[in-house]
Amino acid sequence: MLLAIYVTLIFYPQKLLIITALVACVAADVSHILPRSGEADAKILRQEQDVGLEGQYQWAIETENGISAQESGALKNPQSENAAQTAQGQARWTAPNGEVIELQYTADENGYQAQGSHLPTPPPIPEAILKALEYIRANPPPPERN
Repeated sequence: MLLAIYVTLIFYPQKLLIITALVACVAADVSHILPRSGEADAKILRQEQDVGLEGQYQWAIETENGISAQESGALKNPQSENAAQTAQGQARWTAPNGEVIELQYTADENGYQAQGSHLPTPPPIPEAILKALEYIRANPPPPERN
């Protein structure tokens, strides 16, 4: 048995790497090092789930430490080739710095779109750049000749 393992590891070194990684993951229990806060032990105050047969669903959850979230979704155009799952929801929690975070989002064929005052926003486009873009739009370059 040991000879078979030894031969396998010699001729297939990637298996040795995989086995070593798996052993390291199993042995790397660091839960005793990390500080525990009451957040991990927060009780669920309210939890609701409703799943329909045609792709529609809704859920909500609220915990005793002030976290709340809810989401609803449905299958859009279920009988067509362009069927898509849609979802919209919101979440609320308190950040470690004490700021109350509120997030609203939608996810559909246009992608995931989140809104919240805590999310970064790009700076406004400088006036000179806006004027240059307008000039380019109004005066397109002539077509290239071959």
